[in-house]
Amino acid sequence: RHDLRKIQREFTRAWISTGPQQQHGTFYEFRTYYIQPHLNAAFLKLTTEKIHLRTAHSELIGYWSVEYGGLNQVFHIWKYDSYAQRASVRAALAQDPNWIEQYISKAMPMLSSQDNEVTYLVPWSKVQKPPKDGGVFELATFQMKSGGPAVWGKTFQAAVGTHTGSGYAHAVGVFHSEFGLLNQVHVLWWYESADQRAATRHTSHEDARVVAAVRESAAYLLSQKSKLMFPCAFSPIK
Repeated sequence: RHDLRKIQREFTRAWISTGPQQQHGTFYEFRTYYIQPHLNAAFLKLTTEKIHLRTAHSELIGYWSVEYGGLNQVFHIWKYDSYAQRASVRAALAQDPNWIEQYISKAMPMLSSQDNEVTYLVPWSKVQKPPKDGGVFELATFQMKSGGPAVWGKTFQAAVGTHTGSGYAHAVGVFHSEFGLLNQVHVLWWYESADQRAATRHTSHEDARVVAAVRESAAYLLSQKSKLMFPCAFSPIK
């Protein structure tokens, strides 16, 4: 019985931690397209010219070209109020002749593969645009131990908070996975330049507050990876 009560308490904690984000329905779809190398420039040109056909149907948060951590890739984030809204958008796109003829029919042959992931903002995060346009973005992905924000939330929040609170980086948003590889956390960082990021990381690694917070969060970490990205000209966040 003691074990059952413990499991029930953990379940309740997990629901309290993630529930408010999922109850209001808003989620963010991460999409990654892998482009055939010799068609990378052509794909970006076509997308720049025709993205308005897609944004007429739903809200684009940002669209980036990956520079480091993956070649010939674009990464984009779409916001939806509900799964029903996304289904409606996809159905409308399938019936949109302009979208199909002017973009999809030309873009799909340029891709080698696609991937998507459904994410929610962690309870303590919101999407915040950078203080100015330009700069570079880092998508840092952390594979955490099972349990969700109820387990690793406080220490992860502290690790992010020491970076943002000390002025080392600007967090555009912190997301956790719902569909795709589970127990992943993504932090979308903004820096003025790649060199500024390198200098900032060197400085932050000598900051005792950052080192202590990261060390605590690392106890729940299994692996991590990152991509450095440049925003496309049409990206709302850039």
